[in-house]
Amino acid sequence: MHRLAPADRPLALLILALAVIALLVLVGPVLIVLLTSFTTSQALRFPPPGLTLRWYAELFDPVRSAQIHKAAGNSLLVAFCTAVLSTAMATGAALAIARSRAGWARLAEGAFLAPLVLPGIAFGLAALMFFSWLRQPPSFALLVMGHAMIAAPFALRTVGASAAGLDPALLESSASLGASPWRTFRRVVLPLIMPGVASGGFLAFISSLDNVPVSLFLSSAETDMLPIRLWGMMETSLDVRVAAASGVLVAVAFLLLLLMDRAVGLVRRMAG
Repeated sequence: MHRLAPADRPLALLILALAVIALLVLVGPVLIVLLTSFTTSQALRFPPPGLTLRWYAELFDPVRSAQIHKAAGNSLLVAFCTAVLSTAMATGAALAIARSRAGWARLAEGAFLAPLVLPGIAFGLAALMFFSWLRQPPSFALLVMGHAMIAAPFALRTVGASAAGLDPALLESSASLGASPWRTFRRVVLPLIMPGVASGGFLAFISSLDNVPVSLFLSSAETDMLPIRLWGMMETSLDVRVAAASGVLVAVAFLLLLLMDRAVGLVRRMAG
C-alpha cells in the first residue's frame, strides 16, 4: 500500500476531515429523523426518551391517518404521471439536441434547464400566476404540468448523456435497411438510451414526490399533497407521524434506488 510522505499528511487529514463533515451534514439529518420516528414522546423531540413502533402503527392506521393516506396516494399518482411526462419530453429534447450542432440546440438546452436556476418558491408562484392568467383553476393536470417543468431538467441530463453516446452510423444503417423512424427509435435508439431514460424517470419521480413549492401553489382540496399535509401537521401539532412518514419515504427512496440500479444494469446487458 502506498504510504503518504510526511509533508502530505496534513493535506490528507484535512481532506479526510472535510469528507467526514460532509458525510455528517448529508446523513446526520436523515438519521435524526429516523431515530425521532421511533420515539416514545408524544411530540417531535430529539433525542428520543425511548423507542417504540407506535407511530408507524398509527401512520398505517386507515382511520387515524386517512388524510395522510389520501395525500400520499395523490403524491404517488402525480409523481408517476410527472415521471412519464417529463421523461418523454426530456427524451425528445435530448435526441434533438444531441443530433444537432446548430446554435439553437444550445439555446434550447439552456432554456430546458432554466427551471433548475430559479428558486423553487419563485417558480411555484410564477406557475400559479401563469395558469391564473390563462384562467385555469388548480387541478390535477396543472399540478402534473408544474411538477414536470421542474422534473424534466433532471431527466434531460441523464437522457442527454446517453443520447450523446449514440453512434450515428447505427441510425443510418437502420434507415438504409428500410426501417421507419419510429421503428428505428423503438428497436435501436430506445434500447441504447434506456439506462439514461430509466435514471431520468427515477430522478423525476423522486423530485416530484417531495416537491413543496409547486405543490403549495398549484394543489387544491382535491389534490392534497403529502409534503403539504406533513408540513401542516408539523406546524400545528408537531405530530410524530411526520417523522414516521419521513422514515417511510427514506426507505421507499432507498429501495427504488436499488431497483433502478438493478434494472439499469439489466438493460445495459440486454442492450450490449
